[in-house]
Amino acid sequence: MTSDVVPADGDARRLLDDARGLARRVRVAQRVTWLPLLALGVVMFGAILVYRFTDPIVSDCRPDPLGGQVCRAWFLSAQIYWWVGLVLAYVVIAAGYLRVARDRGLGTRVRPYVVTGIALVVASALVGFAWQLLDYPYFPDTPPPLVTFLIRLVDASGATGLALLVLAWLERHVALAVFALGYLVVALVPINFGWGENWGSNWGMGPQLVINGGLLLLGSAGFALAQRWRRPR
Repeated sequence: MTSDVVPADGDARRLLDDARGLARRVRVAQRVTWLPLLALGVVMFGAILVYRFTDPIVSDCRPDPLGGQVCRAWFLSAQIYWWVGLVLAYVVIAAGYLRVARDRGLGTRVRPYVVTGIALVVASALVGFAWQLLDYPYFPDTPPPLVTFLIRLVDASGATGLALLVLAWLERHVALAVFALGYLVVALVPINFGWGENWGSNWGMGPQLVINGGLLLLGSAGFALAQRWRRPR
């Protein structure tokens, strides 16, 4: 990265403007926004295969007033995949940011983002274990909307969006903040257009993961193209 030095002729306001402009250019040069979105999107799509080819732990089956039975199901394999996959994704993101920082001769602000992301993974794991130990306190009834929202907020998809908001704040990246908020809306509502509602437990998470992961991959491609267009010719 190079910058032109322009004499400020002793004008303090102009010096301040020049310093702010240089700081803004450094922040832009530090960004590798496409990498977190790509890594996390790949983890999302990998989870589809884990849900498809592993079986949940089924317990506490009770008669359903509408016919049949209603049971508790816990995808332990999927939960382990999420914890390991997300931590590995954050390691890859950190390594990528550090490599780009070295190549460009700049610092990086990725450490707080990675630490926050891993902390959210740990929090998600603790909430999951607590939910199991509490024996699904609302089972067989559906949890209240607020409880459902909070659970989704700390699960893998929600935690991903929260971590992206932290990255947007660290990089002062308005476009990423808007993207992260939009992603959270899709992940928390959730917006799946009723797709795959009767596909069974092994495919039940598939549609939402395709939508969430697809949104992350599209965002990755968009930010990569925007970064390439900004690069000096």
